[in-house]
Amino acid sequence: MNRTPSSAAAREQADAVQGAGPDSGSTLSNGLKQRHLSMIALGGVIGAGLFVGSREGIAAAGPSIVLAYAVSGALVMLVMRMLGEMAAANPASGSFSVHAERSIGSWAGFTVGWMFTALLCVAVAAEALGAADVMIQWFPGTQPWMWVLLFMVIFTGTNLAAVSNFGEFEFWFAALKVAAIGIFLVLGLLAIFGVLPGTQAPGTAHLTGDGGFLPKGVDGLMVGLLASVFAYGGLETVTIAAAESKDPVRGVASAVRTAMWRIALFYVGSMAVIVTVIPWNDSSIAKSGPYVAVLDYLKIPAAGQIMNVVILVALLSAMNANLYGASRMAFSLTARGQGPAFLAKVSGGVPRRAVLMCSGFGFVAVLLSILWPDTVFQWLLNMVGAAVLVVWGFIAAAQLRMRRLLERESPEKLVVKMWAFPVLTWVALAGIAAVLLLMLRDENQRIQLLFTGGFGLVLTLVGLARQRSLGRGADLTKP
Repeated sequence: MNRTPSSAAAREQADAVQGAGPDSGSTLSNGLKQRHLSMIALGGVIGAGLFVGSREGIAAAGPSIVLAYAVSGALVMLVMRMLGEMAAANPASGSFSVHAERSIGSWAGFTVGWMFTALLCVAVAAEALGAADVMIQWFPGTQPWMWVLLFMVIFTGTNLAAVSNFGEFEFWFAALKVAAIGIFLVLGLLAIFGVLPGTQAPGTAHLTGDGGFLPKGVDGLMVGLLASVFAYGGLETVTIAAAESKDPVRGVASAVRTAMWRIALFYVGSMAVIVTVIPWNDSSIAKSGPYVAVLDYLKIPAAGQIMNVVILVALLSAMNANLYGASRMAFSLTARGQGPAFLAKVSGGVPRRAVLMCSGFGFVAVLLSILWPDTVFQWLLNMVGAAVLVVWGFIAAAQLRMRRLLERESPEKLVVKMWAFPVLTWVALAGIAAVLLLMLRDENQRIQLLFTGGFGLVLTLVGLARQRSLGRGADLTKP
């Protein structure tokens, strides 16, 4: 499609979003350093879902949870590789929303961008509530809203300040998470080989006993696969953050190239340690969580309190990163004419209005969870329950079109390349479709898929109406 005047204007706005525009009032800063991006990429894969949600996966799949995390991890690696290819070629704070708009159409950028923003805002609320639950264990008698308000004020302030403050918070949060999971893996391996005092090498007894590697059959493995997929949410943040660094291409390339070993080590490795050291059906896993159960088995003093600290750090880190990601995505959308223009205002290199809007939405969601936990808040959770799969689907579809254009027009921009293109891109799309079908089969997941589908349909219809009125389709005239 030839570029229309409106799409040319959109390109100019998109350039401003990336920091290329001359107006200092409409551009973001470049305050993130390479060490920030490196640690965000490293710690970004260690989310609260790994610590909090893995017990359900182990209960459903048994030892085969290792296979479930490996399969879902392979899918995530393909998605990250595709996103990394586009982000390294065209760094933008709108990340995949910008790529979808350029390669598919403005409706696609609108749909995936606002769905992702809603997902992160609801996630901020859920993480604030989770962090409040941890604090209440330490300070009985306090109310959840007190801690939620405290955390919201702290991280809203952090995100209103220079982006380097966000980078520092995430740097140290990530360092603590990496250290914690690293120590856990070392202790687990020592126990597996029987060299940790007071332990005997378990061999494969816990992997093949108690019902075998697939104690609940293929159905159990499928449930574990669903649980593992959603633990990987949040990996996309590093491609958003890279746009606010001095060398975004280097940051994205480094993050994507190391994604494989990070996923294998932190996710697959820790699951393997857990189900090898203790039986998958040990009652302590359901009671205390898998990580605490292993540490208790190894007789580590105050294991429960240690893991509560780690979980709190993971929740606060995710809350901080999601507030950042939501505000940058909202800013990018509005700067491209895909939302209310007042959110596109930048002060001191920070989209403060977008930050306040996203934090306000998150706090309102918390209030809804307190007032109507089983109705309104549950609707919000269901509405974004499968949003990450929608995002991944748009990433794959955008990469299919963008890659061919880059090869033809700007091959020098292909610093990061998707493996075996286009075969593995189609494999990723098939994998995403398979997960969606599994959600339809699962009674508990089906409602989330339907709610997300309805939300996505509304966004798509609005996006198509806007595209038709503005005459802005795909803009593939410039890679």
